[in-house]
Amino acid sequence: MNQKEKNQELLTRGVAEVIVKKSLQKKIESGAKLRVKLGVDPTAPHLHLGHTVVLRKLKQFQELGHQVIFLVGDFTARIGDPSDKLSARKPLEGKEIQKNWETYKEQVGKVLDLREVEIRFNSEWHQNMDFAELFQLTSLFTVNQMLERDMFEKRMEAGKPLWIHEMLYPILQGYDSVALSADVELGGTDQTFNMLAARTIQPTYGQDPQDIMTVDLLEGTDGSEKMSKSIGNTIDLTDTAGEMFGKTMSIPDSLIVKYFTLCTGVPLTEINSIAQEMKRGANPRDYKVRLARELIAMYHGIAAADKAEAEFTRVFKEKKAPRSMPAYQLKKEGSYSLIDIITETGLAPSKSEARRLIEQGGVQFDGMQITDWKKKVRVTGGMVLQVGKRKFLKFTSGE
Repeated sequence: MNQKEKNQELLTRGVAEVIVKKSLQKKIESGAKLRVKLGVDPTAPHLHLGHTVVLRKLKQFQELGHQVIFLVGDFTARIGDPSDKLSARKPLEGKEIQKNWETYKEQVGKVLDLREVEIRFNSEWHQNMDFAELFQLTSLFTVNQMLERDMFEKRMEAGKPLWIHEMLYPILQGYDSVALSADVELGGTDQTFNMLAARTIQPTYGQDPQDIMTVDLLEGTDGSEKMSKSIGNTIDLTDTAGEMFGKTMSIPDSLIVKYFTLCTGVPLTEINSIAQEMKRGANPRDYKVRLARELIAMYHGIAAADKAEAEFTRVFKEKKAPRSMPAYQLKKEGSYSLIDIITETGLAPSKSEARRLIEQGGVQFDGMQITDWKKKVRVTGGMVLQVGKRKFLKFTSGE
């Protein structure tokens, strides 16, 4: 791929919008070394594939020689980004923020070369900002502008509280770009309002307005909602290779091409061929296997991808038990209600869910499918309980 093609892919692959595209394209083609910012509030300890979409875009800038900046919002995390939220976020304590950042750092390092990344914390400047400067910043915006935000309108319509500190969030994020002299800021489409604030603030400080690049949002394994830990539809970077393989195989066929495009480095020409082959009747399962292998190789290595595929084939194609599985130590061997043992071991969140799984044929005990939810089973060490397609548990004797 020549330089022109690399620049074109940078501006288009997985990109939802560029503000202002002509400006950014001109800067990139000029050969100038740009300062490219991505800000993340460490509000949770784990990153998932949805987060990697923007991280991979940042990596593209890094590979083209630009200075990438990973901004840790250790100060703004105390406020909570109101983007896409119908209620105020719970403010985080400093220790929790620091703990989350430590886990973030390891995971971000799986995508970016951290040796070449400028890592900053916005407490560096916000911690000591005086009221005079804050008043100057707030004077650049009107309450009317803030109330135009979708989620704020929805909250007011629903009679839910809208807190003043939440209105300060985009202003503080905008000032981050001033402090970092950012030329470009990356984010999801839900971040557009916040990133536009910088374009209003920067000229006041003698800086040219930054350009903005938003990336496509990634649907989770359910195929409908944005990938989110709170929904439970994520493929996490902390997942084992086996978990990553199984979750990838569970995504809807309609998302295969999108996952290849946003989450892997497979060339677009090859992805287009995959799309055409599936339209002509090729089995989507084969491409899910390829996708799972690509993802696992990136985050766990090729050997782990080989092992995960072999184990998946063993369990789901050959219908054999996994070679390794979680163990549960029995207090004593004996007769147990099947519903009780499923909920006690945590394989179902409630007795009603356990009953539903049993009646739908989703439970096997020691290789036998059981559909009678009232059934009692004799449990001894070495027996295996399977709930659903991917949950296995081996009992060990405590006696």
